[in-house]
Amino acid sequence: MTAGGPAGLAPVLKALGLSGMLDTLEARLAEARAGTLGHAEFLQVLCEDERARRDAAKVTRRIRAARFPAEATLENFDFSYNPKLPAAQIRDLARLEFIQAGQGIIAYGPVGTGKSHLAAALGHQACRRGHDVTFTTCSKLLAHLAGGHADRSFETRVRKLAGITVLIVDDFAMREFTATQADDLYELLTERAGRPGRSLILTSNRSPSDWYPLFPNPVVGESILDRVLNTSHHLLLEGKSYRPRRRPGQHKPAPAGPRPP
Repeated sequence: MTAGGPAGLAPVLKALGLSGMLDTLEARLAEARAGTLGHAEFLQVLCEDERARRDAAKVTRRIRAARFPAEATLENFDFSYNPKLPAAQIRDLARLEFIQAGQGIIAYGPVGTGKSHLAAALGHQACRRGHDVTFTTCSKLLAHLAGGHADRSFETRVRKLAGITVLIVDDFAMREFTATQADDLYELLTERAGRPGRSLILTSNRSPSDWYPLFPNPVVGESILDRVLNTSHHLLLEGKSYRPRRRPGQHKPAPAGPRPP
């Protein structure tokens, strides 16, 4: 190859931060030589290749930052296994219009009906659409906020959590809250409520109507739940448990091998 060919372009593209073009440069040059791409089209498709690579890299970073517990997507969610699931409502929510509206989602029902998978799948979808997402359990969230009291970073931690577009809290209302935990939740939800376009996704084994007694101060509990329940889509997930199959995706567990003698 000559200095003006692809080899000569490599250091220039890298210096400009366009090294992704090198992945498709040879293929695009072959198309141009074959006459299927004109000069302007050649440059355009190379730029589109670079943009696609950058977009994919951003999605990967957002998914990594979200810390999902598993590779859960709507594509590998097996709706056919449990006909009682509100599939139409879930697919409507997958359009993510609830995020722009600043609404939340509460997915509740018995153990093993796919609540965590569904929450993570909607979060995965949000990452693809350019939203920042954080997935955590309720116990980890409360511990994180409690740590802020210990090192005097509580306000900083609340502001950071409030800035996340989609906050997913798994296993909400598993047990009674302490007065401090309830106050911390109130501060966080109040801060998030003051920022438009913020969505909260909760999963719980309890019905939302059973959450009120879990708060030691009824006034604080009412204030928290008023912010959550009245601005959220409610999804009751019931029916057969996915647990024997280990996950609600379509991958079935491997068959058991022969028993040892």
